[in-house]
Parts: sequence; structure tokens; C-alpha cells
Amino acid sequence: MQIVHFGHSCVLLDTGSARLLFDPGVLSAGFEDARDLDAILITHQHADHLDTTRLPALVAENPQAALIVDPGSVEETTKIGLAAEQASPGDTLTLGGADVQVVGGEHAIIHPSVPMPPNTGYVVGDGAFFHPGDSLFVPEQKIDVLGLPTAAPWLKTGEAVDFLRAVAPRVAVPIHQGLLNETGLHLTYGWFSRMAPEGCELAVLTPLARNEL
Repeated sequence: MQIVHFGHSCVLLDTGSARLLFDPGVLSAGFEDARDLDAILITHQHADHLDTTRLPALVAENPQAALIVDPGSVEETTKIGLAAEQASPGDTLTLGGADVQVVGGEHAIIHPSVPMPPNTGYVVGDGAFFHPGDSLFVPEQKIDVLGLPTAAPWLKTGEAVDFLRAVAPRVAVPIHQGLLNETGLHLTYGWFSRMAPEGCELAVLTPLARNEL
């Protein structure tokens, strides 16, 4: 399995049978050049996960790719003239040669006074890879590679560590880190490495490189 990280929460997963792009948002760079995609998957409507300016061109360059969105993003994609398939928790999708299970459904709380949109997580290949979006939902499947949220207005480092321990993947890939400078990244990755469950490897991906996991 190969993963290309475009920064923040945007990753391209190549399973060998499917090429799946997750959360092309405004804090990510280079995803617009991705080609031969089987699907583009959106976890929720926030701009750092859904860039409505660059998404139409990406879809146009990948006409064979399914555009999969959570219930809250349907209106956003309709506004920019894109037809999308709504995915809800409990759904199982077949995208290219990969099965994808839709899980979760709720965005993590930033503050009780702020309404939160829906958020869908995606589990690929019965646990081969899990992208949680902006949530700390723990799926029932055993997860091999976890996209681990690193820094956000809705997240404390201790909560991220608890999530990492609850999922207990073989490999944790830090994502959602676009708000941190180098000092913050170094500090947070250090906490993840020290607090990871036994047998879990922290893999910080090289941006825009094909990383084998």
C-alpha cells in the first residue's frame, strides 16, 4: 500500500487495486495534479477538507472518479455544479477494487455553542486504512494504518493520544497538522511516539512522496 501526503488532511491511498484521494482542502498542496483516481472522498464540509475552488478541476481531470461526500457536503458540491454520491454511516462502498466502509457521523465538538456539521470517516479494506476526518470515532474493525489527527481547534494532544491508544493501529500517520509550525510538529510527534501503544509505529510521511506502508 502506498500513501502520498499532500499536507494537512489530504492523502492519496493506492491499495494496488484502487486510488482513493481523501479531503482535498485549502491547506493542502499538489493534490490537483493527482490522476487516475477511482474516487475522491470528503469527510465534511469545512474548507480545510473541501476546497470548492480547486475541486471542479480535479474532478474534470478524473472523470472516472466517484465523488463521495458526507450528508453535510452535498449542498456545497451542488453549488459548484458537481454531482456527488452521499455516503452515510453504515454504508459500504465499492470504489475501484476496494471496499470502503462509512463510519462515525459526527464532527468533534469545538465548543458547545458552535454547531458542528456531519463528519464521515472512511475505513478502507476492512481496516487497511482509516481516515477519521475531524473526529475521534473508534471503529470496530482492527485498523492497520490510521490517519491520526494532530492539531485542531477541537483537539487536545492528550485526546489524540487517547484516540491513538484506543484504535491501536500498526502504523499511525499524522494528519491534520497544517496549523502547526516546525516546533509544534516536533513537540506533538514526540508525545505521539512516547505515548503510542506497544507495537504501534509513528510514520511521519514525506510530503508529495510515495510512502510505502
